[in-house]
Amino acid sequence: MGGLGFPSQLFETGSNDCELYEADDEFVLSVEMPGFDPAEIDVTWDDGVLNIAAEHTDESRSHRRTYHRRFRFPKSVDVEDISATYHNGILEVRLPVLEDATQGTTIEIEH
Repeated sequence: MGGLGFPSQLFETGSNDCELYEADDEFVLSVEMPGFDPAEIDVTWDDGVLNIAAEHTDESRSHRRTYHRRFRFPKSVDVEDISATYHNGILEVRLPVLEDATQGTTIEIEH
């Protein structure tokens, strides 16, 4: 992944309902969320963290399902161009990486 060093909280232990990869200068996150309607899903970005929350209520069976996950990304994501699609129970979020973003700062050593 280009040595970006993702924090350990990117994936929750024992959870395999999502896949994250980097391709063509963007991160692509696919999350399995069958049974939800796109209107029931909220995707938000806040200070390097992608939040996915959803709630589905089945009135006929008095059943309520909720989903909430947080994914931390490097802050080099182009927030204005994040996009999301939902098809066949799969939520796909595309997060473009800023081309001129720096992953760190070089500190000059005085001598």
